[in-house]
Amino acid sequence: MQTSFTLAQLAEPDIAESEKILRACVHCGFCTATCPTYVLLGDELDSPRGRIYLIKDMLENDRPATAEVVPHIDRCLSCLACMTTCPSGVHYMHLIDHARAHVEETYRRPLLDRVLRAVIAKVLPDPKLFRWSLFAAFLGKPLAPLFDLVGVAPVAAMLRLAPTKLPPHGRLGPCVIAAEGERRGRVALLTGCVASVITPQINDAAIRVLTRHGIEVVLARGEGCCGSLVHHLGRKEEALQSARHNVDVWMGEIDGEGLDAILVTASGCGTTIKDYGYMLRDDPRYAARARMVAGLARDVSEYINGINNLNVRPVPDLVVAYHGACSLQHGQKITREPKEVLSKSGFVVKDVPDGHLCCGSAGTYNMLQPRLAMALRDRKVACIAKVAPDVIAAGNVGCITQIAGGTEIPVVHPVELIDWATGGPVPGALRRLVNTV
Repeated sequence: MQTSFTLAQLAEPDIAESEKILRACVHCGFCTATCPTYVLLGDELDSPRGRIYLIKDMLENDRPATAEVVPHIDRCLSCLACMTTCPSGVHYMHLIDHARAHVEETYRRPLLDRVLRAVIAKVLPDPKLFRWSLFAAFLGKPLAPLFDLVGVAPVAAMLRLAPTKLPPHGRLGPCVIAAEGERRGRVALLTGCVASVITPQINDAAIRVLTRHGIEVVLARGEGCCGSLVHHLGRKEEALQSARHNVDVWMGEIDGEGLDAILVTASGCGTTIKDYGYMLRDDPRYAARARMVAGLARDVSEYINGINNLNVRPVPDLVVAYHGACSLQHGQKITREPKEVLSKSGFVVKDVPDGHLCCGSAGTYNMLQPRLAMALRDRKVACIAKVAPDVIAAGNVGCITQIAGGTEIPVVHPVELIDWATGGPVPGALRRLVNTV
């Protein structure tokens, strides 16, 4: 794609990077076939190619975002399926991130939208505030239809997504959980924000699997939200603050007793942490350390699959539909490892038809774009049903919550199944099923 940025514009690092990305695009349109919003809406402006044209026009002309452009940017899930499809290597992720930051800086959203986004950015990354907000959401659940009637669909979506009850607290940091037997490795595990409140059993399962196989696990002191949520809301500086904070925390461990890896059980967080080196590339104090942290980041299934001789015990012969979270299969290019380790653990693993298409969760997307998110969820659930599974496995808490809202089939994280197969408890979502097998 031909561009015409001025030299003054190209002196700004983000513009220079976006210009490289734009020039890589050859207008081929392969991305449209795998873009969920284009598949649903059939609008060229709601495809990656269409958004690229809008972003180019906005940035090249140094133009503030407009009410005509913003909805198309907002409707992007950042599922990154287009990056998997693109034959030219267009790094759409960094381009759409830049566009969102530009929207946040130059466009004044309607009041309700500003309030919702501010609340999400404040509450979700803070586990204490998030837990309290879920209690309030539980009380407000009966009001969801009313919010739909008065045209406040995002609030209705938030109420419907809130769990009916919260699990007890999981393992709380900071602490070091010793390996069983001879220590074979030492890793940090991201506690997370949303996941630590609504699915603490996932990290608990990961800790049991790791320590059972000789891996010491560190829940680092002071670790916080990875920055994904605010990053995808276009709040660039808040995201960079989160990244710097976590780099400092994990470098303390790296410089101390050392770390073999930084493990993440929520793939959306993992994609962002693996991108810390890029995010902080222009920060002279943090660039090198951020690259080191990013280089150590691993998805938990990716890491466990590398453990030799898993101590597997017999489990019921269950069919597992593996849902590849977009942030894992497209963002991190991890497709083989989760399925391999599930198979090694004794499960029958089946791929989901049209598995490249997003389930509609996409961080906060199912709250801010509920109509499209529900359509994508229903499509995903219908595809899963075609393989007639006993259980669904997904490596991201957002996907687990989203898919579980549309099916009676139990949805768990792969590490919960691996934990069970290597001597841990039956995952809570499977207890009723296992008792009938």
